[in-house]
Amino acid sequence: MGREFEQSEVAEVGATPEQLWEAIATGPGIDSWFMGRTEVEGGTGGVVRGAFGGYRPEYRIREWDPLEKFVYGSDPAPDGRKIAYEFLIEGRDGGSSVIRCVTSGFLPGDDWEDEFEAMTGGNAMFFRTLVEYVTHFAGRTAVPVTAFGPPVGDWPAAWARLGTALGLPARPAEGDRVRISLDGRAPQEGVVYTVNDQNAGVRTADAMIRFLRGFRGPMIAAHHVFTPGADAEEEEKAWSDWLGHVFG
Repeated sequence: MGREFEQSEVAEVGATPEQLWEAIATGPGIDSWFMGRTEVEGGTGGVVRGAFGGYRPEYRIREWDPLEKFVYGSDPAPDGRKIAYEFLIEGRDGGSSVIRCVTSGFLPGDDWEDEFEAMTGGNAMFFRTLVEYVTHFAGRTAVPVTAFGPPVGDWPAAWARLGTALGLPARPAEGDRVRISLDGRAPQEGVVYTVNDQNAGVRTADAMIRFLRGFRGPMIAAHHVFTPGADAEEEEKAWSDWLGHVFG
């Protein structure tokens, strides 16, 4: 059992091809919108290396056409699992561009449906975060922050608790204005820029703050902090404490 899959996302953004290429094809750029840490050894045949929690994926670069096309993916595992990412950039007049991302591969096993649901929701959020990044933070580099909360059993209740923690009467919805308070810090005002069954994202003046439904696990904080001098360890400790307070 298993499934071949392909998911496509596309958007027109007020960013140049140069800004988009910096965002999708360099380690600091990818760190500013994707998840965890990434290193890129550019050029066809090069490598994209990721680090998210204990997960250390490595992908071979298959096509490298600066400002236009970037394709990388994994080799098939013994069970057939594989994934590939294709980014296409088309410059437009006036400094805008169209960015398209196609994610494809194969998910093995009898539980592929659950994994597919989590992955497609995650991919939609990552792409929307890329759009937010090049629209509101182009030229800035973020410190990626990853923190894991307690295990969640009742996800509808957990999303409602998140809404309460953000000053809302219910689960966050796109366009909601929220207020985020961490111990010892001034509250941050923000707007919810993306929501689906798997996650929610908030943009503030100096961060993109995202909450992910961990696959068979906890609520995960996967943020991007643009504040100069931000320390990843301090941020992860603060958010780990916050998740424990809200979902513990």
